[in-house]
Amino acid sequence: MESTMKEMRDGASVLDFDSKSTVEGGVEDVYGEDRATEDQLVTPWTISVASGYCLLRDPRHNKGLAFTEKERDAHYLRGLLPPAVISQQLQEKKLMNSIRQYEVPLQKYVAMMELEERNERLFYKLLIDNVEELLPVVYTPTVGEACQKYGSIFRRPQGLYISLKEKGKILEVLKNWPERSIQVIVVTDGERILGLGDLGCQGMGIPVGKLALYTALGGIRPSACLPITVDVGTNNEQLLKDEFYIGLRQRRATGQEYAELLDEFMSAVKQNYGEKVLIQFEDFANHNAFELLAKYGTTHLVFNDDIQGTASVVLAGVVAALKLIGGTLAEHRFLFLGAGEAGTGIAELIALEISKQTKAPVEETRKKICLVDSKGLIVSSRKDSLQHFKKPWAHEHEPVNNLLDAVKVIKPTILIGSSGVGRTFTKEVIEAMASFNEKPLILALSNPTSQSECTAEEAYTWSKGRAIFASGSPFDPFEYNGKVFVPGQANNAYIFPGFGLGLVISGAIRVHDDMLLAASEALAKQVTEENFEKGLIYPPFSNIRKISANIAANVAAKAYELGVATRLPRPQNLVKCAESCMYTPVYRNYR
Repeated sequence: MESTMKEMRDGASVLDFDSKSTVEGGVEDVYGEDRATEDQLVTPWTISVASGYCLLRDPRHNKGLAFTEKERDAHYLRGLLPPAVISQQLQEKKLMNSIRQYEVPLQKYVAMMELEERNERLFYKLLIDNVEELLPVVYTPTVGEACQKYGSIFRRPQGLYISLKEKGKILEVLKNWPERSIQVIVVTDGERILGLGDLGCQGMGIPVGKLALYTALGGIRPSACLPITVDVGTNNEQLLKDEFYIGLRQRRATGQEYAELLDEFMSAVKQNYGEKVLIQFEDFANHNAFELLAKYGTTHLVFNDDIQGTASVVLAGVVAALKLIGGTLAEHRFLFLGAGEAGTGIAELIALEISKQTKAPVEETRKKICLVDSKGLIVSSRKDSLQHFKKPWAHEHEPVNNLLDAVKVIKPTILIGSSGVGRTFTKEVIEAMASFNEKPLILALSNPTSQSECTAEEAYTWSKGRAIFASGSPFDPFEYNGKVFVPGQANNAYIFPGFGLGLVISGAIRVHDDMLLAASEALAKQVTEENFEKGLIYPPFSNIRKISANIAANVAAKAYELGVATRLPRPQNLVKCAESCMYTPVYRNYR
């Protein structure tokens, strides 16, 4: 990707940043959130020491019935709570029982959001301890439905809304957010939410969900996270007519008006939070996503999860899968369905990794990878009509109109779907893959579940139990011919939380492709023999914090190696450093 982005930046590299840029910022653990401060006494500061009714209404410091007798006396809580004193563990048990009573996933989502609004630590305790059960609730696939209905379930602001109305005063708007020490911003303009299209202002559910995972899975402090929606309007007619729609009621701004708003936003973020704040672009449409990443990659610490995070997690799965399907990365043939930001991003990172392993130029390694879009195989005869990000994949080949014919002609060993269109890996496609591969690797990555290219059941059944399968959304284990197959989930949540933590602990000021490769390699190494025996190419999410710490250490090490790290001297043990910096949701004892 760096190579492609470099072409788009007229040869400028992320390492060629302006030497006059100020390097500032730096975050202290003000609220006693890190693991390193878990045993220390904490004073519940807001503007002043929080006490009484205000303390119970402050989600960061509220402990509900877990306040001790001593704390109830010291902070004027007598009479404001029932007399029982219960532990955080018992609170967790009670709430999990309550959440499991709901049959509708959206009800579980709303219950979790309401918990976050009243007791932040308990929310994260639930999420961390029950990550495999609650991840699909607070993130994909449920978050997609939540975004579609965000206007109806909106309770209170969970982030900042910056619309065209705020043009010229974005810096003032940023200063309205109560936290000053921000480490990670996730921003969307809502134009391409998951596989659901333009949801405008209601796309806010995505930055909120992503940052919840940054905290739960990567240990970034909640106080250091800021979700932002840039509202430039929507082209979704249904939303424009919806009386409950919460965004601007106008068609999307484009061109110069859009570019000026984004430019003001990026400048204001850097001015307000310093050089080391990570800005993650999320669910922008293709035509903006690549341009924004190319434009700001040399001036800001930016990361696009749809392009770079997806690429990194898929590369990790492919590298791990080599243990099951054999051969080196360079010996395999790749075919993609979907040539948008996810597809081309994954393809580019795979090409870079092959280039790194074989020392061949990336222009050569790209030839092992073919992409199919809505008009068929991307070939050189189509080059003049292709978008710029598709052009590197236009190889010399006869035109092929559809995926099935492309599979038959190219005979790929690895089939990857990032089309956003459900059920496109048909029975004929899977059977063709199985006809010339002993163990075809099938990755159906599109979200949510309804958009997945095929289900786990279909992949295993149509390949007669020989496919190695992973998907973007979760699927239940499936039994075929007496053997239970556990489908892997190529979820970006494996990569971005640990990746972000690595940038934070190293004080990195730019993102480089070598860091993405480092993250992929660290994730692939976390897959155990026991996982492989079940056909898994990703480790279980129950170990995600350990996985994130290892990814963070690998990414930080690469940042120091590349000379873009500013936290000096470099810690001797980066894994221990990452673990000690991680947020823990255990209740603190108040003075």
